Amino acid sequence: MTAEHPDQAVARTSATRTDRWQQVARAAGLLDADGSARPTVFAEMSALATRTGALNLGQGFPDVDGPASVARAAAEAIASGANQYPPGPGIPALREAIAAHQQRRYGLVLDPRTQVLVTAGATEALAAAVLALTGPGDEVLTLEPFYDAYAAVIALAGATHTTAGLRATADGFRLDVEALRAAFSDRTRLVLLNTPHNPTGAVLTREELAVIAELATRYDALVITDEVYEHLVLDADRAHVPIATLPGMAGRTLTVSSAGKTFSFTGWKIGWVCGPAHLVDAVRTVKQFLTYVSGAPFQPAVAFALQDEGVAAWVDALVTSLARRRDLLCEGLTAAGFTVARPHGTYFVLADAAGLGFDDGARLCRELPARTGVVGVPVSAFTHAGSSVDDALRSWVRFTFVKREDVLVEAVDRLQRLRG
Repeated sequence: MTAEHPDQAVARTSATRTDRWQQVARAAGLLDADGSARPTVFAEMSALATRTGALNLGQGFPDVDGPASVARAAAEAIASGANQYPPGPGIPALREAIAAHQQRRYGLVLDPRTQVLVTAGATEALAAAVLALTGPGDEVLTLEPFYDAYAAVIALAGATHTTAGLRATADGFRLDVEALRAAFSDRTRLVLLNTPHNPTGAVLTREELAVIAELATRYDALVITDEVYEHLVLDADRAHVPIATLPGMAGRTLTVSSAGKTFSFTGWKIGWVCGPAHLVDAVRTVKQFLTYVSGAPFQPAVAFALQDEGVAAWVDALVTSLARRRDLLCEGLTAAGFTVARPHGTYFVLADAAGLGFDDGARLCRELPARTGVVGVPVSAFTHAGSSVDDALRSWVRFTFVKREDVLVEAVDRLQRLRG
């Protein structure tokens, strides 16, 4: 018998084993049949926009920077020498500003020394928390559709991702309470909650949150709540309610937020996680072996932003502007033949193309640049393939309205071509 060459043995082993990166790619819907990973749909759609010159309403980032005073604070920090490693938990001024913000806005009292941790954006905070608190045998429950990073970090931890669907109603997307009750089990270790919610724009009500709190308590589950859009609630009859403010929830909740969405500096990647000291310590233990630290000159700038009255007024004006731009886009999509679920928060709107004769949102998004000169993102990028939510939202597309008003006016005009 001819001996097997070592290279053949390596190739055979590689072909049969599944590495963790492949598990992550599969969880995020990015693993092809041949075992290779493809780019995210966000990268694909942004590249398509660049290649075709289409207006990019797919990826959610502002096309105008945040307050000039905050940018100056960062520049001054660089000039004054804030360019080396900051303290691992974050500079004291920022941790104190975060704690003060939580108390001022929500009545949550935190010790900035032990209950606040600065991270490289909210994504790192979420990843470090899931890695710190879950593992094989645990279930992590999210709403569906869900931000794609959730599936990836749950897979990194080796935990099982379970979901409870949101459903489209006349009042936008709302929690399906029966689906939520059915999704909990004795293995539910963690609820990864997002409100205001990406991609649907839902702002969960106190009543909806109370159901989640009751079930988390009954099953002794921890809650991580992603609140990066906390300041971007667009309607006066809605309010962001942190689940940590509900009775009994402060002791089992880690609250995650960041500066990027609130202040339109998404590239700075300054986030934070706060909550009970023993849970924050667990997250810190993992986080220190991820990025270690980040954003030295941006941390004092964000501390300034969280406390300055002028910046607060800028955020209020941003919300007013976003509400106007939301209405512009929703009306334009409706006129183009979409069925729109009007969002109450964030800067995204979901629209159903079924009435236009499209039953596949992914296919439509790949055709949209040529048909209309506009790019969107299929909602299937935020669902588990083959789930009931995936089936229900197969024809839906997400568009962002965090673009200049003139860009949205042009996009709305172009989208009318779908009717022709």
